[in-house]
Amino acid sequence: MLISFMQVYDVTKFLEDHPGGDEVLLSATGKDATDDFEDVGHSNTAREMMDQYYVGEIDASTIPKKTVYKPPKQAQYNPDKTSEFIVKLLQFLVPLAILGLAVGVRIYTKST
Repeated sequence: MLISFMQVYDVTKFLEDHPGGDEVLLSATGKDATDDFEDVGHSNTAREMMDQYYVGEIDASTIPKKTVYKPPKQAQYNPDKTSEFIVKLLQFLVPLAILGLAVGVRIYTKST
């Protein structure tokens, strides 16, 4: 089992004095900024200054993994809505036709 420890620094007091500006430090908040620090090519003096901001170490395996968003399952899309439309139309027209037929029969039988 490989246990990886990450060093933790609190650079809050150094925000105003950082030569690269406070945005650089704030953008690295809450993440492993090792690569960012190394890519800039800090001097030995900068590396020595880190000691005064050192807080401790954290076991990297205890950091929760980022969760991936999974959208909720939806009903399957039916691109052919024609059949649904026809069913709804018939549900309206069939009773109306029966009513019209009944009225027509009543009128026809009453007049004869």
